[in-house]
Amino acid sequence: MPFDFSVFRVLVFFFIMCILSTSAGDTLPELSPQKYFSTLQPGKASLAYFCHADFPSTSVVLEQLNEAVRPLQDYGISVAKVNCAKEEEASKYCGKEKDLIKAYLFRGNILLREFPSDTLFDVNAIVAHVLFSENIEHAHLYFFHCKLVSDLTQQCRRTLMGQPLTTLNIHVFVKTMKAPLLTEVAEDPQQVSTVHLQLGLPLVFIVSQKATYEADRRTAEWVAWHLLGKAGVLLLLRDSLEVNIPQHTNVVFKRAEKDMPVEFLVLPDVDSIISHVENNMHMEEIPDDEDSDMEDPDMDIQDDEVAETVYRDRKRQLPLELTMELTEETFNPTVMASDSVVLFYAGWQAVSLAFLQSYIDVADKLKGTSAALFTRINCADWSDVCTKQNVTEFPAVKMYKKGENPVSYTGMLGTEGLLRFIQLNRISCPVIITSIQEAEEYLNGELYEGLMTYSTLSVLGLFSPTMTTAKEDFTEAGNYLKGGVLTGIYSEEDVWILANKYAVTLPALLLARHKDDKIESIPLAGTHTQDIVQIITDASREAFPEITVENLPNYFRLQKPLLILFSDGSINPQYRKAMLTLVEQKRLDSFTPCWLNLKNTPVGRGILQAYFGLLPPLPLLALVNLHSSGQVFAFPSDRSITEQNLALWLKKLEAGLENPITILSAQEWKPPLPAYDFLSMMDAATAQHSTGKAPGCMKETDTQESDKEQHEDKLAVRKEPVETLRIKHWNRNNWFKETEKSLRPHKEL
Repeated sequence: MPFDFSVFRVLVFFFIMCILSTSAGDTLPELSPQKYFSTLQPGKASLAYFCHADFPSTSVVLEQLNEAVRPLQDYGISVAKVNCAKEEEASKYCGKEKDLIKAYLFRGNILLREFPSDTLFDVNAIVAHVLFSENIEHAHLYFFHCKLVSDLTQQCRRTLMGQPLTTLNIHVFVKTMKAPLLTEVAEDPQQVSTVHLQLGLPLVFIVSQKATYEADRRTAEWVAWHLLGKAGVLLLLRDSLEVNIPQHTNVVFKRAEKDMPVEFLVLPDVDSIISHVENNMHMEEIPDDEDSDMEDPDMDIQDDEVAETVYRDRKRQLPLELTMELTEETFNPTVMASDSVVLFYAGWQAVSLAFLQSYIDVADKLKGTSAALFTRINCADWSDVCTKQNVTEFPAVKMYKKGENPVSYTGMLGTEGLLRFIQLNRISCPVIITSIQEAEEYLNGELYEGLMTYSTLSVLGLFSPTMTTAKEDFTEAGNYLKGGVLTGIYSEEDVWILANKYAVTLPALLLARHKDDKIESIPLAGTHTQDIVQIITDASREAFPEITVENLPNYFRLQKPLLILFSDGSINPQYRKAMLTLVEQKRLDSFTPCWLNLKNTPVGRGILQAYFGLLPPLPLLALVNLHSSGQVFAFPSDRSITEQNLALWLKKLEAGLENPITILSAQEWKPPLPAYDFLSMMDAATAQHSTGKAPGCMKETDTQESDKEQHEDKLAVRKEPVETLRIKHWNRNNWFKETEKSLRPHKEL
């Protein structure tokens, strides 16, 4: 008994030591730079995170790095935290404080790649980035069939992917690996469909009968292993078929292309089967890199064109010094001390990185001319700041001015729209006009001559000094339209002089159209803020505009059929005159008349080809009813575009006497996947800081689409407690609920 007890104590001690040893092996080691580099071994990979121990933003990254120690060790990659003491700041990997949030991957003492901390947001991201570093030569992808192995000492059978390593090819390869190796069928081969056909791969049917079933099945399995990833293989039971197959046929071949008849073959051996399949496979050429613009909604891609652009420009060096990078400590002091433009973005998101280029371009264009300070904040690092500013979707831009509420940019995510927004926000709207002479200079474009290229419409509100409520409504409307339209207000005692000159009754609006050199007047009696906003918004639209990618949403949301003139260049002045005449006669109120220059907007060629099959002769006038029936009508090409001919054609359309050239499908124009509400993916980083559920974030989209309440967006910190945030582990199969409201214009396109 004493002997047994001693043995038991030894076993328990050994078990405890094993646990402690295992736990210690999974802990992230902390080393000095000198000690770390002395431990590097030739040919061995190592991931090192260089930082100061007291740097505030490293806790989340360190937590995730610690979780990545064990999985990376399985691949022979060590992980370490390197503490940069002040006396060691001369090390190029330690650098200055703003450069500390990086990790470096070494093989031996050779640097392979560096990773900004915003790419290391969870253990899955860390492992993926380290294992799939760029510039890997001769990369191969294998699928190991280990489910077929019952004895763990045996090696798993493996299949090499023969296609280039593109996202689409990998998707097809994995799908085929998960499909059954061999399937038995007893139906017409022409009617059989499997996952292989859906992925663009052919089907091979090995014809079998009862007498030779076992031998036929072994043959089919052998063929299936050799064609794995190239074709689907099925065992066709001839005796159970209701369809006749030629007597000597032993193989049936079905191509992936639609409406192609099956082939009944007589092949002498399995090598002939494999050769026939490989010689008759229809594989679309796919580039070796990721610059393919093919779309597949089943793949986890939200915006492949944006991701493609970011990948293509990944080596482009941006002059980031044109913008100031903000942190939690510097955000409030900066935006309160000076007029600031702030870009809220996520460093790991493709749309943010694409728009960052446009943002830098605007900063470069306005360098030395704008009093506003261009800044940016990475919400992946400082999520609590973005939460307090009610930013839940990226990228977002806001302008901050002393004594004013911040203004959110809601236009297209491009250089032109953002530049216009910033320039028009240089002045406070509505601007207060103090004299008749100043009012005339404002209306003819002289007062703000430098802004006329950004706004073709200037709005002046005329009010008597006693019209307090009307002035407040107009002021609120001007604040709402800030950054989009120039608005001014005149309310002096001599306002009646302008009222008499332009024949209006106060209160009223004067609309100065600088392109047409015209001034229109609109009475405002009985109107409120929302009415004024609608009046100005409608007035800002041109009567016969040139449609571009940027302005299409503004006209598309009118929900009217598009009466669109396609032209390969500038349009004939007579056509413009005919259209404008019908507009003035109110005969086109049921439509949105416009024109499209194919030289300025080349996508118009694709639109015409979708309507007509081939590119028709230009110019061409068409009526496109996208909002109800989807019908497309073409103006007769043998008739000239005149007022009379247009009016007659429109009457025939209303009477149902014209036939459409095509009917568009009713599918909705949406991105492949729902828009992300990124900050809703975040939760508390540490349990001890948690006091309950994180406060909900109202979508910026909802604010902009409903009442556009950016003037209520306060700089003050929220009253609710804000927890330390980090990004959750993503499960990309669980998509978030579809947004309830329409997407913003740039997302619609």
